[in-house]
Amino acid sequence: MRESDRIYACSARVSTARYVGRGRCADVVLRARAIEGEFEDGVRLALRRMLASPSFVYRPEAEPERAAQGTIYPITDLELATRLSFFLWSSIPDEELLRLGESGQLSKPDVLGTQVRRMLSDPRAEAFVSNFAGQWLQLRNLRGLIPNSDMFPDFDDNLREAFAREAELFFKSIIDEDRSVLDLMTADYTFVNDRLARHYGIPNIVGGYFRRVPLKEEVRRGLMGKGAVLMVTSHANTTSPVLRGKWVLENIIGAPPPSPPADLDTALKDEGPDAPPRTMREQMEMHRRSPLCANCHKVMDPIGFALENFDVVGAWRTKNEAGLPLNTADALVDGTKITDVVTLRAALLKRPEVFVQTLTEKLLVYALGRGLTPEDMPGVRAIVRRADRNGDRFSSIVEGIVNGAPFRMRMKMSGDAPGGLVASRR
Repeated sequence: MRESDRIYACSARVSTARYVGRGRCADVVLRARAIEGEFEDGVRLALRRMLASPSFVYRPEAEPERAAQGTIYPITDLELATRLSFFLWSSIPDEELLRLGESGQLSKPDVLGTQVRRMLSDPRAEAFVSNFAGQWLQLRNLRGLIPNSDMFPDFDDNLREAFAREAELFFKSIIDEDRSVLDLMTADYTFVNDRLARHYGIPNIVGGYFRRVPLKEEVRRGLMGKGAVLMVTSHANTTSPVLRGKWVLENIIGAPPPSPPADLDTALKDEGPDAPPRTMREQMEMHRRSPLCANCHKVMDPIGFALENFDVVGAWRTKNEAGLPLNTADALVDGTKITDVVTLRAALLKRPEVFVQTLTEKLLVYALGRGLTPEDMPGVRAIVRRADRNGDRFSSIVEGIVNGAPFRMRMKMSGDAPGGLVASRR
């Protein structure tokens, strides 16, 4: 058997035979050959059966057949190797993971921690960077955004690609250097090529390759100064304090606002064609005066206003699209006064554990391939406490996740699956 075939088979050892039935692959081919008449036809039929099997399409994990429904049980070391590999590499385990899984050593905390650090430093972790950052930071949405070309004639696909690459390289630097995850909010550096540097106003950058540069201006520091984040939270022709405030609430604070009321149109009555034009801030203040809208907008809008110095494509400005001076000052819902992105960032980091918990929750959702439940939250808080003792390093959070019960345990669902076979959610 070729090494690639062995790796795939071992990563799903719990049900390899079930890919093609209860018997061995060779038996299935021989039976199919007897029916079809030719060896090639037998192979073709066996492959068709394998590819159509749910056990091939999904990553299989075996349930203990005699366990009662609702029983909590640990996954095997080999299944742990597969979960870990798909979490950090979006692919099958390598030889080292399989060897540790087969020997039963992988589940030991020190061994597991060593493997986490090895995998995060491996080039295959690029898949984790692009997939997780694309999901968490909504970088995937960049491809479908087209700013108004009359208002932003300088925007092109080169800048779009530079936005995405900057965000990925920035996130990757936190992983590679095992920095505190709080640096995602405050780091005084970024990654630019000449196209992006020109857009940000950073001088003396020549060439299309990306390089790390210091940020002298605080407004560009951390995630909230990244063009990718600012663009995915804007409309085609105007910024949106609502979208930006909502993005911060969901991805930084971990407190997403509820959906807008169904009767929103009646809450904000049209003033008619003769009504004077209103600035974005005046429109948002109308929302805050409406009883139906106030509860959400008084939380979202101040955050969004603090980011209004960035236009639709993340360029710095002091006037809005109508040429009127910007007023970015406001007060957060707890009464904290803010004036711009710098004071907003400082206000959000008064309780750094909030951001650490939010990122932990996002990572755990990604690792498990499902939403979190109240039963998961004690484990999340334990990971956050552990990370705090270790300087909030990225690896500490990941190690906490893979050592936690949600990642290493399963619940016996029902006896309906043949042979106790179930499909992992990721």
